[in-house]
Amino acid sequence: MKEKPYIVVMAGGIGSRFWPYSRNNKPKQFLDILGTGRTLLQMTYDRFIKLSKADYFFVVTNQKYFDLVKEQLPDIPEEQILTEPLRRNTATCVAYASYKIAQKNSEAKIIVTPSDHLIIEEEKFHEKLHIALKACEVDFKLITIGIKPNRPETGYGYIQYHSEPGNPVKKVKTFTEKPNLKLARAFLDSGDFVWNSGIFVWKASSILKAFEKYMPEVAEVFEEGIQYYNGKEEKPFIQKAYSLVKNTSIDYGIMEKAEEVYMVMGDFSWSDLGSWLGLHENHQKDEQNNVVDANAILYDVHNCFVKVGKDKLVVIEGLDNFLVNESENVLLICKLDAEKKFRTFVHDAKSKGEGFV
Repeated sequence: MKEKPYIVVMAGGIGSRFWPYSRNNKPKQFLDILGTGRTLLQMTYDRFIKLSKADYFFVVTNQKYFDLVKEQLPDIPEEQILTEPLRRNTATCVAYASYKIAQKNSEAKIIVTPSDHLIIEEEKFHEKLHIALKACEVDFKLITIGIKPNRPETGYGYIQYHSEPGNPVKKVKTFTEKPNLKLARAFLDSGDFVWNSGIFVWKASSILKAFEKYMPEVAEVFEEGIQYYNGKEEKPFIQKAYSLVKNTSIDYGIMEKAEEVYMVMGDFSWSDLGSWLGLHENHQKDEQNNVVDANAILYDVHNCFVKVGKDKLVVIEGLDNFLVNESENVLLICKLDAEKKFRTFVHDAKSKGEGFV
């Protein structure tokens, strides 16, 4: 590949489903959740630097996390840490980075990735990205990486695709945001649906055309910034721009509506690590299927996740499918699969004081 792709890392989330370990002042992407010695953000950088180079990276994050990104990814130029004044979901995040990159090179290839995924088989992952990068050379093609589902997961979006034997780049039929369990089972049984990984590949010119067609109000706002990008007026412009756009995902705003959407199947052991349960599935476990990151004594404990500082002895008896986590000033004990309740947990904890979230 002659021209290196630009890498846009979306790193502005708050990781509420990993509370209380993930906090507002240091969300999960900035934590060494897997115990590798590298945070999820750093692991994402390590994964993509093999395809590109540091000055082709753009990290989009909330303005309060600028120093964390700078500390954890010191090789990325400061002006390429794009700070968001407000949380406006992925469409705005992608627009900001894409318009800024297009000012440098409108035909640049761009890979957009979340900052907090786990990918085990990186060589296979790179192979699929090379296929997607080649496919996106055709004008207006928008490529997404799909993941073959192994369960009726209701926490992911789904992509239905046209079966084209022998062609690794499949035309997308439909996008469906997080379905209910009955629909997820139907998708799994049909065999022509994949999970939406949230990883996208396209040319800058292609995604800008898509914004102009499907989200013209966003295109209009960010086109005005062409005279300000990479200058001292960029920050006040972005402050204004973010106040003018709605909170919309790139899936809903563009991918569900666009015609030239294609999918490359990913088979590289992927997880979005979206919850404690997801982390449990991808962690080393004992004979009772427990993940134990603690100085613990367990009696008749099965299918649990125990994470407590090593300065305390934890003694547990008789639990099945529970999370036990003590992080800083919060002790949480709940069902391991209670991820849909975490929004309530965090909301109610906030009522006890900002220091608990």
